[in-house]
Amino acid sequence: MSLTSILSAEAIEKAVKDCQAPDTFCYKKFFQLCGLSSKSPKEIKDVFQILDEDNSGFIEESELKYFLQRFVPGARTLTEAETKRFISAADDDSDGRIGAEGRYLISQIVSVQSHDVGRIDLIG
Repeated sequence: MSLTSILSAEAIEKAVKDCQAPDTFCYKKFFQLCGLSSKSPKEIKDVFQILDEDNSGFIEESELKYFLQRFVPGARTLTEAETKRFISAADDDSDGRIGAEGRYLISQIVSVQSHDVGRIDLIG
């Protein structure tokens, strides 16, 4: 399975282009732009599994650093600050990685965005 079997290539490209400059990545805005905010919990789980490169059931900081490259090869890596913000948003047990609970939290962020976009702070 590939990300483009879940999300459109055009939407992915738009989302990655939006955060080309260092320290401009906002996971909330990225989820909206790439179309993840309109996906089902199963599709979000499928994306999580694709991003979990080592199939550990967790997305670790080392994997998250290359988050954008998983969507578009050759994209920039996330800065340390972007990576830490992303992890802290979904790491509910402070172990430095996103697991099943974090996947659930991300699906909730996505769900809230798709139902109430006007109230979401897209800055981060």
